[in-house]
Amino acid sequence: MPEQGQERKSKISASRKLMLKSLMVAKAKEELDQEVLDKEEEKQRYLMEKVPPLQTQGMSFAELQELCQELHAKIDVVDEERYDIEAKVSLNKREKRPVEDSDWRKNVEAMSGMEGRKKMFDAAKGPTQ
Repeated sequence: MPEQGQERKSKISASRKLMLKSLMVAKAKEELDQEVLDKEEEKQRYLMEKVPPLQTQGMSFAELQELCQELHAKIDVVDEERYDIEAKVSLNKREKRPVEDSDWRKNVEAMSGMEGRKKMFDAAKGPTQ
């Protein structure tokens, strides 16, 4: 029975471990490269679906001006949405600081007893003349 203090010999040699590690790293790199290519293809497919290429040949100068005005209007709408989203994000970042929770029991204790009931009674009665 081997003692617990002794180190157990690894069943895999160091060179075999190194080779396996290098193969795993190479496989991970291939998968990462493939993932990047897939994302780029998906992006191109999405853009082709949502933003068809402009057909400006054969358009008169007035039609081109109208097209430019429409595109500027769409850009303005998108910029406003982006600004609103950025404002919401920055507001959330500022508000998500650790908030110190007050002890709710103090509030309950303050409203209990005669003093709390008197305050509630006075508030319901309204201002006195």
